[in-house]
Amino acid sequence: MKLDSKYFDGIRLRPDREAAKKAEAPVCGWEGCNLPGTHKAPVGRDQEGRYYHFCVDHVRLYNKSYNYFSGLPDTDIQAYLKASMTGHRPTWKMGSNSSGAMPADKPSGPPRRWSKHNRGNFDIFGEGAARAPTPSRKARPLEIKALETLGLPQNAAGETVRVRYKALVKQYHPDANGGDRGSEDRLREVIQAYKLLKQSGFC
Repeated sequence: MKLDSKYFDGIRLRPDREAAKKAEAPVCGWEGCNLPGTHKAPVGRDQEGRYYHFCVDHVRLYNKSYNYFSGLPDTDIQAYLKASMTGHRPTWKMGSNSSGAMPADKPSGPPRRWSKHNRGNFDIFGEGAARAPTPSRKARPLEIKALETLGLPQNAAGETVRVRYKALVKQYHPDANGGDRGSEDRLREVIQAYKLLKQSGFC
C-alpha cells in the first residue's frame, strides 16, 4: 500500500469535537486562569440568558457558591418560596371566584321560573331539594326486630320512630307508673331498640 496515494488526500476524518470546542471556547473567566472556558454558568438573578465561561474546576467552585437570592430581603425570599409551592400561579380561597370575592347568596336578575314538571330535574340545590324525600332502604333483620319492639312497621319514617320512642318511654318509665318497677325490662328493650335504629340512621 502506498502512503502517498492520492486517495488518502480525499479521506475525511471525524473531527475531534472536544478539541474544536476548546479551540473555539473563550478563556476561563476566573481571575488568573488561562484555560479554555468550556462550561457556562449563569450570571445571576434578573440576568437570564447571560453566562460566565469557566473551566471545569472553576465552574464547580462557582456552582458551590452560587446563590440566586443574593441581595434579596428575607420577605421577598419567603414570598418567592411560598409562590413556588403553586408553580408561581395565582390561587384563590375556597368558595371564591377569580376576583377573590365570595359569591353572592342569590344570583342577580329575575328569578328563573320552573314548572312543576321539571322542578325536580333542575332545582337541585333550591327549595325543591330541601323537600325531596330521602331514598328508603330495606331494613335489616335487627332493625326490623327493633321496629317491632317499638310497634312500628318496617317502612316507618325517622320522625315516627322518635315520636313513638318518646311515648313508650313515658308509658314504661317508673316515675310515670307511680314507682312501679315491673315495666323496667320493657323500658330497657325500648331504649336498646331506639339506640340501634339511631345508629343505623333511621332517626
